[in-house]
Amino acid sequence: MIIEIDFNSDEAIYVQLCNQIILGIATSQFREGEQLPSVRQLAETIGINMHTVNKAYSILQQEGFVKIDRRRGAIIALDINKLKALKEARSELAVVLARAICKGIGRDDIHSLVDELYDNYEAYTNL
Repeated sequence: MIIEIDFNSDEAIYVQLCNQIILGIATSQFREGEQLPSVRQLAETIGINMHTVNKAYSILQQEGFVKIDRRRGAIIALDINKLKALKEARSELAVVLARAICKGIGRDDIHSLVDELYDNYEAYTNL
């Protein structure tokens, strides 16, 4: 997977890195049990500080996307707690929907967008 960081973005680099890895998992570019690059290797490849990569990996571990093994490094290991995941999704979607409503985006547009995005990810889970 190619990780692209936008250094001009207002979004923190570690957040971008987390999001890119989560997208990689959702699109099967990273699979359960697969090892992520070492902190040093990824930092050098992207051109960012090792502490930034370390922070991203720690957050991914806290959120249940990876496990950190002293010998093998960061490994994709999904903590599948559906109830917790639904709660998190609800919380995050509430803010996204509030923003959309404030900008005049209607229910039908949101439904179409969600269906389109979900269909894109679903294609990867049916491989």
